[in-house]
Amino acid sequence: MNEFLEISAEVKSALDAGKAVVALESTIITHGLPWPQNKEIALDLEAAIREEGAVPATVGIIEGKMIVGLSEAQVTDMAQMKDVVKASRRDLATVCALKQNGSTTVAATMIIAAMAGIRLFATGGIGGVHRGAESDFDISADLTEFAKTPICVVCAGAKSILDLPKTLEFLETQGVPLVGFNTKNFPAFHSRESGLSLDASVANAEEAAAMLKARDHLALGGGEVIANPIPEVDAIAKDVVDQWVSKALAMAAEQGVTGKAVTPFLLAQLADISDGESIKANLALILNNARVAARIAIAYCDA
Repeated sequence: MNEFLEISAEVKSALDAGKAVVALESTIITHGLPWPQNKEIALDLEAAIREEGAVPATVGIIEGKMIVGLSEAQVTDMAQMKDVVKASRRDLATVCALKQNGSTTVAATMIIAAMAGIRLFATGGIGGVHRGAESDFDISADLTEFAKTPICVVCAGAKSILDLPKTLEFLETQGVPLVGFNTKNFPAFHSRESGLSLDASVANAEEAAAMLKARDHLALGGGEVIANPIPEVDAIAKDVVDQWVSKALAMAAEQGVTGKAVTPFLLAQLADISDGESIKANLALILNNARVAARIAIAYCDA
């Protein structure tokens, strides 16, 4: 398709045959977890998608090449790389031109997956409007990408560290469908409910696929967010998470953490404050999202 894009043989074969493919991001490998846990979760996510009958396509940038469908060896290498660029939309051209290594955020993964012709993408939690954005305008590029790129993102809502009401308002302004998966309450990442209601919901993968097909036929443009709550057995009470987040935010303010460094800093602090409970919940929800995305991808291909 272009000199910077490389699609693995497995993913290309699946796409050519009209089979279900689910994209996965790579920031969880480079900025989310330590070695070797980062490699293990990346491969576990791929395995979960295969078990559901779909083909995984982990996206990353290696020496300036945007790769859709990293091999196990490439995942292993990326999991041990240092100084990997956390690449969003604005970074892609520079990373490719300078032949750098980059892990893809939600926004960048959407862009690259769409180039390859993939419709479904599974992640943990989307970015959003940061707390205090009314003064510093800190809003994730994920939110504007949903209005541009035709990818359906299955997530467990937005990360707990964000301003959730403002995030939902921003998505509404952008005209992005925000649909609950078997829920009418917006999930709050580690918690099943945020207290914010959703205007639309689907009961199963078939209904979700029907919604995506309708969006395709109407040529409305942009993507969709399917909010899939963390499994109840793995969920953490919202008031408990809120206490952790308050402590992490205070530490970020004290240390002057800003920009792209905020999210990984806060998530690392949550892991420390919670004695690892936040990481356990994070891994459980992203595996659940991968399975749901695979089921929707299959229903979409069969529709």
